[in-house]
Amino acid sequence: MSRLRIGKPSSQGVNGFLASEMGRLCFRHDNSGLSNGTLLERKFFCHHINGTRVACPAMEYRRILLHGQPIRAHVEGDELVTGSGERVPIDEAEHLPPVEPSKIIATHLTYRSRVDEFMTKLPPAPTYFHKPTTSLNAHLGEVVRPQRCKYLNFEGEIAIVIGSTAYDISQDEAARHIAGYTIANDYGLHDFRDTDAGSMLRVKGSDTLCPLGPGLVTDWDFRDKRIRTLVNGEVKQEASTSEMEWDMHYLVADIARTITLLPGDVILSGTPAGSRPVEPGDVVTVAVDGLGELTNTIVSGDVAVRPEVGAQPSDSEEVLSTALGGDWEFRGIRAPQGPGAKHYESEVTE
Repeated sequence: MSRLRIGKPSSQGVNGFLASEMGRLCFRHDNSGLSNGTLLERKFFCHHINGTRVACPAMEYRRILLHGQPIRAHVEGDELVTGSGERVPIDEAEHLPPVEPSKIIATHLTYRSRVDEFMTKLPPAPTYFHKPTTSLNAHLGEVVRPQRCKYLNFEGEIAIVIGSTAYDISQDEAARHIAGYTIANDYGLHDFRDTDAGSMLRVKGSDTLCPLGPGLVTDWDFRDKRIRTLVNGEVKQEASTSEMEWDMHYLVADIARTITLLPGDVILSGTPAGSRPVEPGDVVTVAVDGLGELTNTIVSGDVAVRPEVGAQPSDSEEVLSTALGGDWEFRGIRAPQGPGAKHYESEVTE
């Protein structure tokens, strides 16, 4: 089976779906045929043609490539069922990202274990960065480490998916604007930390570095859930969402104070301790209670980063200290040096 490897966007948006289709996720069949559902109060509803609204149970939805077209389907046992009733074995499906966001917003620090690992301090409020939609990837997709780069790190995360337009909302109102949750791996190409530590543009925004999936799960309670990242079957990250300083509702309400969140938009909620570099050939899986498992394979890029323009991949102290986390040889002895090191305030006294 071929692996998804997203590179250039199509004229219709990534893989042919627009973010505006996010709301049309729940389907039912009756004598009048197939009708679309819209999101309300964290649950999906199906509509008869006469407009009668019927609540659908919480479900897992996936996007797959079927007969050469992007198709939405829901999970029933070990099969995916499309709106037309066609059934596809899950292990034979070619997955696409479960949603089509207009934007992907990621959170710097939320898990206390990562703060402790880096001997840093939490900011008084969350800070964020933006990932281009061209970084999207999917379950079983290949994650590309460009040639001339060495420090590609995994970061297992939980992704919040927006279901209805949100702006200027309270934390208590946030839940009704959330369609559901999926798993993310916020890969970081730390070779560019020297110049992109603040914006994270190339570090976190390079092509293929944002796998999402395998599906979108509705009505999932994020509290006290275990998240793990495994490399070649060995656990590298393990934590609980209970150690997050700011929860999912806080993040949505915070961002929506000044930025309109649209249906399908994605917020990555941060990663725990244990992020480390991976190599071509490694298989990385992020597992979250109730959301399933997102698996990707690391491959070497077909082309090298061009040397004649721009900042070049680096193995500076700042790059190494970030990529190696708690394994950096000077951790606890002194703070790393470099132009971007000041982005995180160290607890170590110089």
